[in-house]
Amino acid sequence: MARAITEIENEIRSLPPKAQERLLHVLLEELDGPPDAGAEEAWLQEIQRRSRELDEGSVETVSAEEVFARLRKRLKAHGR
Repeated sequence: MARAITEIENEIRSLPPKAQERLLHVLLEELDGPPDAGAEEAWLQEIQRRSRELDEGSVETVSAEEVFARLRKRLKAHGR
């Protein structure tokens, strides 16, 4: 018979942090499944495109402070 989930959870909590981290990593990989074919190449192309746009000056950067200020404003407008 399968062990109770609570028993497994308690065992996990008793593990050292590094072991918990390793277990979490393994479980997330299992849930995510195999990587999409071509995903790495697609990300590389996207990174290169964005880098080119920055180098050419064809895009405007926004500071993190501005991004968070805009986000706070939007959240307030929606009552959050």
